[in-house]
Amino acid sequence: MKTFKISIVLFIATITAAKAQFTKAELQVSGLTCSLCARTTEKSLKALPFVSEIKPDLIRNVYFITFKNDVPVDFEQISKKVRSSGFSVNYLKTTFNFDKTTVADNAFTYGANNYKLLNADKPLTGPVVLTIVDQGFAPKSITKKHLGKNPEEVPTATGRTYHLAI
Repeated sequence: MKTFKISIVLFIATITAAKAQFTKAELQVSGLTCSLCARTTEKSLKALPFVSEIKPDLIRNVYFITFKNDVPVDFEQISKKVRSSGFSVNYLKTTFNFDKTTVADNAFTYGANNYKLLNADKPLTGPVVLTIVDQGFAPKSITKKHLGKNPEEVPTATGRTYHLAI
């Protein structure tokens, strides 16, 4: 009976943890010069296991990405796909649902990665748009503005640490 109760508690905890997640993103790619370049990048991004849908805006070189429910998002894979297509990420804004998420010292964990909020001055609830300001996700001027000249990588036991601005 005790094992059954523990199983139920773990199941409920898993369900509530799964609801807190990245839901969508706006990705601007620099270096796109033609529609064939845009389609190649779109096709590459669509192959990622956590991507549900992509809508390109070829005038602004922006992709609107919707993520699958309950599948952890890996932003490093997005950056790698863009680079392997021969381009670079100009900016990546993503929406995270903070319901059911514990934020301590302006940081939270999602999947295997850690996320540090740089300018959160009030408790966050519901969907919030966040911009990743690390190198490879933002222009050097934005990274330098938020992280200084030499961004410090903090080693963690799990995954990577992303820096986010609201």
